[in-house]
Amino acid sequence: MTDAEESSKLSRSSSSAPDPLSNVLDVLGARVARMTRIEAAGDWALDFPGVDRLKFVALLRGGAWMLLPGRAPQSMQAGDVCLIGFTGYAVASDPALTPVDGQRLYEEAGCDVVRIGGEETVGIGGTVTFAGPNAEFLLDMLPDFMIVSRRASGSGAISTILSLLSEEIERESIGSGIVSARLADVLLIETFRAYVGQAEVAEPGWLGALLDPRMGRALRALHADVAHPWTVADLARVAGMSRAAFSADFTRRIGRPPLSYLRAWRLALARKALSGGEASVADVADMVGYRSPGAFAQAFRRAFGTSPRDDATLAAQGATLS
Repeated sequence: MTDAEESSKLSRSSSSAPDPLSNVLDVLGARVARMTRIEAAGDWALDFPGVDRLKFVALLRGGAWMLLPGRAPQSMQAGDVCLIGFTGYAVASDPALTPVDGQRLYEEAGCDVVRIGGEETVGIGGTVTFAGPNAEFLLDMLPDFMIVSRRASGSGAISTILSLLSEEIERESIGSGIVSARLADVLLIETFRAYVGQAEVAEPGWLGALLDPRMGRALRALHADVAHPWTVADLARVAGMSRAAFSADFTRRIGRPPLSYLRAWRLALARKALSGGEASVADVADMVGYRSPGAFAQAFRRAFGTSPRDDATLAAQGATLS
């Protein structure tokens, strides 16, 4: 098969591929597991620690400041949404205020709503959890802070969802918890979409790569057929770039070389498949593109510090305990 024929074949195979963002969020089991609400007026400032999760904060009314290490204070107004990665952060009425422990304040309240002096500012937060131990695959590739203004292109859906969320929270009707959780899941996706749209030029990372016609094409092909014996040259042909230019641009945008990304995603998929306790190591190795169980086990141990079977046993024990 000639290079042109191979390129055409790979391009056709990727044309109907699922988009990588949906693929990653689905495989990692991303869900908004907890919703919180703040109603405040006057002077207030709450501090929250950094943990291995993704969180969103959205303002329904009024204004607030987001404070993150190493960044200038970021103003938020009603209709704005932000996503926060590994880093700790504070939210305040004034960036000059010294924040108190917000996590403890919610614990002392004994519920998911904290009220401080009135309803001048109303905001909601959501904690995004991941099923299994693979959250770092996504979080390592995301910026610590992503904000979408209510004036951003593509924010219309966000505005609609925030309005529905606000109404649902205030109704306190039967099934409200389920409806709010589902709306929050959709809000997460729409925020990613809007962020990628507004960051098309400035954002060099994974999200920006998804929107880039050439990088996005290569990523879709890779995610559509992870077991394919991909080479950098294969992916470069799908992208319509030279091997050297593709490898350099991929590494610059995503923070790791193409085959390192492929290996990490293969192992994340394998870890999920093994956690169910039904698939054999040999079957999973073949499913994600390893031609021998031994090579797969070696790569798995290098990545996670344990054997595939021991890791699956620990995951099963953790699921039982939870």
